[in-house]
Amino acid sequence: MNVLFEAALEIQQFLRDQEWRFCIIGGLAVARWGRPQATQDVDLSLLTGFGNESRYVDPILARFPGRIAEAGRFALENRVLLLSASNGSPLDICLAGIPFEERMIGRASPFAFAPDVSLVTCSAEDLVIMKVFAGRQRDWTAVREILVSQAEELDWDYIRENLPPLCELKETPDSLARLEELRTQLAE
Repeated sequence: MNVLFEAALEIQQFLRDQEWRFCIIGGLAVARWGRPQATQDVDLSLLTGFGNESRYVDPILARFPGRIAEAGRFALENRVLLLSASNGSPLDICLAGIPFEERMIGRASPFAFAPDVSLVTCSAEDLVIMKVFAGRQRDWTAVREILVSQAEELDWDYIRENLPPLCELKETPDSLARLEELRTQLAE
């Protein structure tokens, strides 16, 4: 079995055992909705809300080693918990709390990557929103792949409703227009 799948299954089972709400995002989600890409880690979003993050971080760190010194403190300050799976694969857990993240996790669904590998990933729409929000060149490359693969299936009303508030936070109001332009180019 692929080492990233092994790591994803391990953290997914741990989070399920705790009955916590989560989904896989990042490269593994892009592999579901776009095309497989080289990824070195497993990215997840864990719904923790605000103010009680230690309730989640401490038990996770009791089970998985941090990749940096004071991983718990770093997570509480930066809302990202950097861990290693038992096979050494990197695990990055975003501590989710805003309404968009809660909706994203609620919309997540399982996907069978292989016969023994079913992982709960975010929806294609939510992945597009997150990648556009991140805005790096590699994120736009992933958006292109998702649009090529899923353009006819995407809920554009959902994207148009949920992307602008995030872009306002980041002060990148042109991101939705850039996405619409890319969609138009690919449709031609």
